[in-house]
Amino acid sequence: MTEQALRTAKAVVVLWSPRSVVSRWVRAEATLADRNRTLVPCTIEPCDRPIMFELTQTAELSHWDGSPADKVWRAFLADVRRLVSEEAAPAAVAPAPVLEAPTVEETLKPGQSGSAPSLAVLPFTNRSGLPEDEVFAEGMVEDVISALSQGVNVRVLGSMSTAHLRKSVTTDLSAVGRQLGVRYLLEGNVRRVGANLRVTTQLLEAETGEIVWTGKFDRPLSELAELQEELVTEIAGSLHTQVFSLEMERALKKPGDITAWEAVARCLSAYRQYDLQRALGEARRAVAISPDYAPGHAMLAATLANVYLSSPDDPAEVASIRAIAKRALALAPDDASILGSCGQALGLLGDTEEAARHTQRAVRKEPGSGLAHYLHGGALYMLNRPEEALSHLETAERLMPGSHLIWLIKAWQSGPYRQLGRWAEAEAAVNECLRLLPNAAPMYLTKALVCLDLGRNAEAQRHVETARRLGWGPIQAERYWRRIGPNSPSLADDTATLNALYAATEPGV
Repeated sequence: MTEQALRTAKAVVVLWSPRSVVSRWVRAEATLADRNRTLVPCTIEPCDRPIMFELTQTAELSHWDGSPADKVWRAFLADVRRLVSEEAAPAAVAPAPVLEAPTVEETLKPGQSGSAPSLAVLPFTNRSGLPEDEVFAEGMVEDVISALSQGVNVRVLGSMSTAHLRKSVTTDLSAVGRQLGVRYLLEGNVRRVGANLRVTTQLLEAETGEIVWTGKFDRPLSELAELQEELVTEIAGSLHTQVFSLEMERALKKPGDITAWEAVARCLSAYRQYDLQRALGEARRAVAISPDYAPGHAMLAATLANVYLSSPDDPAEVASIRAIAKRALALAPDDASILGSCGQALGLLGDTEEAARHTQRAVRKEPGSGLAHYLHGGALYMLNRPEEALSHLETAERLMPGSHLIWLIKAWQSGPYRQLGRWAEAEAAVNECLRLLPNAAPMYLTKALVCLDLGRNAEAQRHVETARRLGWGPIQAERYWRRIGPNSPSLADDTATLNALYAATEPGV
């Protein structure tokens, strides 16, 4: 009944307040009214309206004391009366041809062209047939688009680009993909399964119509209002991971003529194997392909800083890396991924306060980005703020299920766990990291220290011997430890302990 009332109403009044702006039901209903040209919004308490309604004329009534003579109230009332008294609208015009839908290039921000792959979210289907689920399905599309737009691995069309497909049966997906100018399409449906509401999604390659990923997500109907944010986050996080994995594989298979974004994807792929030299080569290639490409400069700075972790002190190299990071920030000062990557680079160079300022801005700009939380968590650890660091690192893990960065998230988690004396959790994080990446030499040093924390001294020596076999001697180990945790209260004890373990495991001793 709610949907029928919304569709037939001549005027739909939406009251924006701190409570309503975070309600997905209110946003879904406002979206439906906006499409029907019946929306009459007003603000009744100070708040930031949802982004998609920022440009909609909205009466400011948060000051209103109920006086019928108030000018703003009278103007608002006049708008409602105008809509209600208008004559019936003429018969609906047939939907515009698909070709008239804006393409990705027409919806991009300046400077994004040629970067991440593009995706369109098709209208979700309501398979339960219940009117209230229709509003939910429409709201899910808006919410998934909003969540995906907070990441850095995919560019998403706005819902208006696909609104004309809502009531149509789409059979030629490749034609839709070409006409929208996207590489991927996301389909979805909602239906009731017993006491649960199930959302099923599938990701398709637009050119071929091939299904490359499917996801099924269930939530109890009785708790849906509380769990809806979690549901959207889970869908978006899974989708981000899948798209970027596909794009990394695509970039790796491309024999030549790659774009700067593809070079960055190949750089990130090298991190999966902890192959910093290959990552460095791809980052340099991205900058060579496009000298003004901010992600290329940001990845180059971050990769050089990671290489520097175990390298000799070199003020000239530090200044060079810092200049590359500043260049990236100058090219894209408000891009969350640039802020995060450059923040990490600066933190590994010792500029921990500045690093945290950049990564915090990244989180504020894109709170749904797992990458931003991961980078901010690392910056907070370097500042010796372990509890806050863990909070962001755990959020990153939740937002990026199955990501190529999970081993790095686990590696960073082990530090604050140790600082907080949570030895068992520190060991579990290290074990998971080494399971995913057995050649991560620095993590054997962490494992050795955790073993000592737990009283397993003989095992600690074996892990240092493994780090040595992987090419990490005592000098590299001490450099790394001082740079990764410059403010750790246990830094002096840890470095002394590692030096003692190396001395005890010296060949011939």
